[in-house]
Parts: sequence; structure tokens; C-alpha cells
Amino acid sequence: MSTFFSFSILPIHVIPYMSNLDWEKISSKYLVRADWATLRVDTCRMPDGTVIPDYYVLEYPDWVNVIALTEDNEVILVRQYRHAAGEEMLELPGGCIEKGESNEDAARRELLEETGYVFQHLEFLSELYANPATATNKTHCFLATGGRKVADQNLDKGEEIIVELVSLEVLKELVINNKFGHALHTSGIFYALVKLGLIA
Repeated sequence: MSTFFSFSILPIHVIPYMSNLDWEKISSKYLVRADWATLRVDTCRMPDGTVIPDYYVLEYPDWVNVIALTEDNEVILVRQYRHAAGEEMLELPGGCIEKGESNEDAARRELLEETGYVFQHLEFLSELYANPATATNKTHCFLATGGRKVADQNLDKGEEIIVELVSLEVLKELVINNKFGHALHTSGIFYALVKLGLIA
């Protein structure tokens, strides 16, 4: 099966409405503070004066994910169970950025821990919010190349991850056929395929 994509950049016409759409945060109260999630409730004022008394915001650490290519140009994917979805999912390697860690260092650490591979090159692809309406965190996506297996997996407690290697053509077919349940992983794959010249 062969699928072609074409993209054109159209001019954007902005209709003037308000000079500033930013909300003013009047007050903020934390309801939950935990290692991996913090929930706060804000009282906000919109530019037109409307007050929103209970706006809930989730604070998460930023994440990284990586489209990782081995020296043989195979793509490293991981398969694991995701409890909130209640499903086993095919994903990119990645995870949370630890406090004081750079995005690039987090990407290399997660790759080594989850797959046992180290990489010669790491290139930034995209930075996207997971859900800018209610969550503060971003996902930083990278393309890693020249991967070489140097160690066994070193997984956290509660992690069970199966590593799978596929060709770039298979990766393209998987994402086109909606085989990745994670929206941010899907977007990262498309960025990588464009970067690699596999879709245009």
C-alpha cells in the first residue's frame, strides 16, 4: 500500500476581536501535591471581566519521547500497558524529565533505561503541550540515530516494557493505520517522517 501526503501553507486571516486574550489569575489553591501530579484550582478573570471561580489545572513534569533509529536503520518501539486507558499500547521510548535534567539528557537516559541502546546523534523535532486547556506540561520530541545496544533494560518498579524493532516503512504503515494510541507519539512520528523525507 502506498500513501502520499501533500501539505500547502495557506495564509491565515485573523479577525480582530480583542487585543489580549490572556486571563488574569486572581487566586490559586493546591488540592493535591504528589511526585507525578499536582492539582490546583484557580480563580481567573477573563479580558471581558467574566470571573471563572473554579478552573482546575494539572501540573505534570515535562516529558520526552524519541523516534530512535539503530545503526541498521531500524526503529525502536516499546509496548507496555497503560492503566488509565486500560490498554496495552505501542509507543515511542520516553518518559518524564527529572528535576535539573536537560531535555536531551532525559531522552538519552530514557532510551538507555527502556531499551539498552545509546545513540550517536540526537536532533530536536517538536515541542507540544499534552493538553493546554488543563495541563501545564509539554512533550519534547527528538530523532535519535546511530543506535547501538550496550546494556539490558533498567526499568523502574511497575514498568514492564517489550522492545520491538521495525523498519521505517513499517513505522509509516503503523502510524497511517492508527496503531499508536498516544496522540503525542503519533504527532512525533509524523514530524520524524517529514524530517526523514518519507512523507511530503
